[in-house]
Amino acid sequence: MKHKTSDELTLVPSSGEEIARVRERCRRMVKKRAAFAAGVAAVPLPGVDVLSDLATFALVVEEVNKAFGLTPDQIGRMQPRLRIVAYEATAALGGMLVGKLVTRELVLKLFRKSGVKLAAKSMAKVVPLAGQIAAAAIGFALFRQMGYQHVEACVKVAQRVVADTATG
Repeated sequence: MKHKTSDELTLVPSSGEEIARVRERCRRMVKKRAAFAAGVAAVPLPGVDVLSDLATFALVVEEVNKAFGLTPDQIGRMQPRLRIVAYEATAALGGMLVGKLVTRELVLKLFRKSGVKLAAKSMAKVVPLAGQIAAAAIGFALFRQMGYQHVEACVKVAQRVVADTATG
């Protein structure tokens, strides 16, 4: 499998080594975006960080899905057998955002599952300076953790598709 076609549609990485390269590139991107989210979390305006996190995380998920060839459009262009493998792997892993059209509502649902940390982040802002620093640290850790989890879900789906390609 080629990695890109002329219309910039990324395909599922074709080997374990390629999956590892895409994984590392995506993890670096997640960490960079988490740092951005932490910077926004340090701003003492209530709610600004949550809106920013939702928008930024939705973009991160879309970019990670695209890098692994797992956007809805990319999966739709797979051979029917591989499309089934991708959807079955996604369902089995509980990769809620793998292969999905990412909306703010879907990301908010995921963030709500991490509600305790979000509440701590919001409450930390009440305390001047130290609270802003704590909110930024919590925001960075939460964003990075959720981003890394999504990258790993994409890795597992890509590995299943590659394994099926090799055996099928």
